[in-house]
Amino acid sequence: MADQGLAVSLFLALRLRRPLFLEGEAGVGKTSLAGAVASALDADLIRLQCYEGLDVSHAVYEWDYARQLLELRILDATGGLGRDDARRELYSEAFLIKRPLLQAIDPSRSRPVVLLIDEIDRADEEFEGYLLELLAEFQVTIPELGTIRATDPPLVILTSNRTREVHDALKRRCLYQWIAYPTFEKEMAIVRTRVPQASAKLAQQVTTLVQELRREELYKVPGVSETIDWVTALAALDRQSLDADIVSHTLGVALKAKEDLDVIRGEKLTSLLDRAMAQA
Repeated sequence: MADQGLAVSLFLALRLRRPLFLEGEAGVGKTSLAGAVASALDADLIRLQCYEGLDVSHAVYEWDYARQLLELRILDATGGLGRDDARRELYSEAFLIKRPLLQAIDPSRSRPVVLLIDEIDRADEEFEGYLLELLAEFQVTIPELGTIRATDPPLVILTSNRTREVHDALKRRCLYQWIAYPTFEKEMAIVRTRVPQASAKLAQQVTTLVQELRREELYKVPGVSETIDWVTALAALDRQSLDADIVSHTLGVALKAKEDLDVIRGEKLTSLLDRAMAQA
């Protein structure tokens, strides 16, 4: 359900072999986009979920120290090798644990790859700096082995929810696209595609209600994923349309903060539901 601007950005990312940097509110479909692109291209999706404290050993590679130690004992018991030969034996690809970034640029891969670096804004600034070599040259340097370079660079998609500002040095290496909350018509099309078992009336009412909720001052505004989840939950309850009771009982599917539930329940919810029912 991509609009033309997003489709053009994806095309250019593929044609120019440039990473695509996606920003937008949580739940607008940034992560889902990577999965959809991988499916369309018949490519492997490799995902790196970013978090505070993420480092090279979890994102790129680490050595299998337990196996290296075992191998060292075997070499010692069987007469061993010289120091240089032992080092070459122990620091070889046989003992290398490849994490997502290294997996994505592995020159031995036979299938195309979409690399999703999800929520880069949650990682530390130091990790951003490490990514610069990868995004510019599609290569990483391992001191014991040298430089590993992709023979067929992956399509890289980075996402950010803007919990902090990402450095310009990283953005300059990428194409940029902002993903906004969808229009009613687009969100309806998404819901009808993802939840075909739901009635058209239910999908329309829920989508309209979520669009109304987004106009309120909430701590966490519901995204498209919450719309899909809400329609799915109501369809599982065999609901064909909305009423005040079922909305009140299932509101936690769409709103994930106690403060938001407290603000919306009661007269406010009745008013929003009336407006949604009138429009649907």
